[in-house]
Amino acid sequence: MSQANQKKQIGELAMTAQEPSSAPGAPGVAWIAGVSASAGLGAALARRFAKEGLLVAMTGRNADQVRTVAQEIAAAGGQAHAVPGDISSPEEINRLALDVKALGPLRAAVFNVGNAVRGGLLELTPEQFEATWRGSTYAGFLFSRAALPQLLAGGGGSLLFTGATAFFRVGQGLRSLAQSLAREFGPRLVHVAHVVIDGGTDGERLNSAAREFVAHAGADGLLNPDSIAECYWQLHQQHRSAWTHELDLRPFKEAF
Repeated sequence: MSQANQKKQIGELAMTAQEPSSAPGAPGVAWIAGVSASAGLGAALARRFAKEGLLVAMTGRNADQVRTVAQEIAAAGGQAHAVPGDISSPEEINRLALDVKALGPLRAAVFNVGNAVRGGLLELTPEQFEATWRGSTYAGFLFSRAALPQLLAGGGGSLLFTGATAFFRVGQGLRSLAQSLAREFGPRLVHVAHVVIDGGTDGERLNSAAREFVAHAGADGLLNPDSIAECYWQLHQQHRSAWTHELDLRPFKEAF
């Protein structure tokens, strides 16, 4: 091979290595499920993806909160659309998917929904176990079924899940779901990743419900929502030759 052809090939490989896992073309839509208060992780994720030019479709049960975050993003120069609803409802998920589809090609789908409860096997009631399963694994299944056809139609993209270790092993169902989806849809250019949030998040919910815990955590003892969101964006940008499947995030002082 001539030196000129070698340089040309190296240049092409370098350009390919810079391509994100999402399909080429227009920035498209990022669907963020699990958006509530402006100080929460869902809102931080929406702001981060909107910053890069994607139109963010935001879903959450509290319509007023979702619309407020959408207005804040628009005021900052981003594109945002409120799509309020219940991701864990088979009836609502179809409507939500149609609303998102009407906004443009889906490039990223983020499942940030959960209702974790603390406790061991002998402490949890059957009702608590089922409610937690429905709010995590089952809702994640419904969200995946709604998002994947749109991602595949656009040539690929990212499907990212928020998980946690701070509750009984119901959450392992969501982790197993993510692993199964990665095996099935990774070869079809959908980057499936599971992000473990191992520690308290410095958001509105924790600051309002556990002030003593927040104070005891000290400086940088809680996960910053914007810092978490940055990790999700980097996952979305990863080249397909080196995809991360599971990412464990914790503050520097959090015990393993």
